[in-house]
Amino acid sequence: MNIRLLLILLLAALLMSSCGYNTLQQNEEAVFAAWGDVEATYQRRADLIPNLVETVKAYAAHERETLTEVTNARAKVGQMTISADKLGDPALLQQFQQAQGQLSSALSRLMVVVERYPDLKANQNFLDLQHQLEGTENRINVARQRYNGAVQTFNSSIRTFPNSLTNKFLLHLERKEPFKAEAGAAQAPKVSF
Repeated sequence: MNIRLLLILLLAALLMSSCGYNTLQQNEEAVFAAWGDVEATYQRRADLIPNLVETVKAYAAHERETLTEVTNARAKVGQMTISADKLGDPALLQQFQQAQGQLSSALSRLMVVVERYPDLKANQNFLDLQHQLEGTENRINVARQRYNGAVQTFNSSIRTFPNSLTNKFLLHLERKEPFKAEAGAAQAPKVSF
């Protein structure tokens, strides 16, 4: 009888060690960490924008409409946040992406305005800010890719055996939403001077 109990305990320990509970927890935490990186890179961009706008204002005071659009888009982005527990909500993620897309669009228009002012393009402060924004846009892209990779790993882990059973009976974790391209993103932007 003791041997039977020992075998049952050994089998239970073996099954528990391969149930994926810890892996699922680690994968979900990786999604949350990757989302934090996405938010941090967007925040970096939002922090740089006031400096860029002020520098451009000094040179292009009569381009107020474009500057106002950038400022308003930045303010809207600042109001739109997604907590880690809402990453499974596709509508909320879509709203977040739209706000970020509006800011990107306004920044693109600002860069077209800048092309009209050769003195501004030669200003070292402006060049430094422009390089910082370029770098930030690259960081945003990398952060989105890493987030999507973490989401793919997590979503796969909750759907594969034996983790799927652990999730179904113990954790009840929901799929997370990846970043998706904005509507029309397949078309190259048109630049006209």
